[in-house]
Amino acid sequence: MSSHCLSICFFNLLLLFSFAKLATAEQSIDEMAMAAERLLNSLDEGQRGKAVFEVISEERQNWHFLPDSGIKPDGLRKGLPIKDMTEEQRILAHALVSTGLSHKGYLTAMTILSLEKILRDLEGNQIRDPELYYLSVFGKPGDAKAWGWRFEGHHLSINVSIVDGKLVAVTPSFFGSNPAHVSDGPRQGLRTLSGEESLARELVKSLSEEQQTAAVLSDEAPKDILTMESRKVSADAFTPPQGIAGKQLNDSQRELLLALVQVYAQRFRPEFVTQIAARSDLFDVDAMHFAWAGGLQEGEGHYYRIQTRQFLIEYDNTQNGANHVHSVWRDFEGDFGADLLRQHYETDHSK
Repeated sequence: MSSHCLSICFFNLLLLFSFAKLATAEQSIDEMAMAAERLLNSLDEGQRGKAVFEVISEERQNWHFLPDSGIKPDGLRKGLPIKDMTEEQRILAHALVSTGLSHKGYLTAMTILSLEKILRDLEGNQIRDPELYYLSVFGKPGDAKAWGWRFEGHHLSINVSIVDGKLVAVTPSFFGSNPAHVSDGPRQGLRTLSGEESLARELVKSLSEEQQTAAVLSDEAPKDILTMESRKVSADAFTPPQGIAGKQLNDSQRELLLALVQVYAQRFRPEFVTQIAARSDLFDVDAMHFAWAGGLQEGEGHYYRIQTRQFLIEYDNTQNGANHVHSVWRDFEGDFGADLLRQHYETDHSK
């Protein structure tokens, strides 16, 4: 390749990076609305009947992280499953999902889907199916008031809400992993949610004896995340906050705690995370409490949570010999964009 061609290629790359830096949350929301509309336009009437719901409906908060058979009362998950889509529609569905996630977040989500095949081979259970993940759209994509979507199946629930055409909410956000560490077979060594575990363990083990006394609630971890599939999580249930306050950590420990929170936030597009952080205490270490329960060594069952006035992060790895992770990010007042919707209607009705 000539030096002239190299210069042109390099210049084009610089242009691409420059335009990428100019992307705003509103531009990304427009892309998302376009992706959702393209998917919906590809569906027939029966498929649309499964996929589309009113923006404010009972189904909006009906989220789950269990396999279909575990959903009460009838073992049915709402939405349009990948299994019932054409090849073209599957591509469009994944295109929509990718508009809400970062590159790493999308990779993690798709890896979670792929673990279903490993579980099927281990258990011989046909319910373990990477095509039993469901897409739901709430409201009309691009609606200036509010709309949203959900992509969900076993160990994954992505809930994105858009209010006023420009404000984004991404909770509840559930990512799980079973097996957390693939011990044999062609994918031996795979750790799907490794950062969520390793950073937290590094943090708790870095604590002094006095700090651990404050941070470690129990030698035994709970059997699962405490909030489970609650439609709303009350801050009162976690008040006063337990664990060690961010203010009680030294600089290196504070960096670890912040990095751990970022692992959860960075599953989503950076422009969305920036917007959420700007209106909240998401990355304010002084506002955080970190609590741990269970063993400190790898392979021992463990649990932790991080909370601020607004947010709660929970992680549990106790099942299947501490090789089965559940992790969730919740907003006490803003799951499913509830706080943004409330502000919208208050402002709208006051005019």
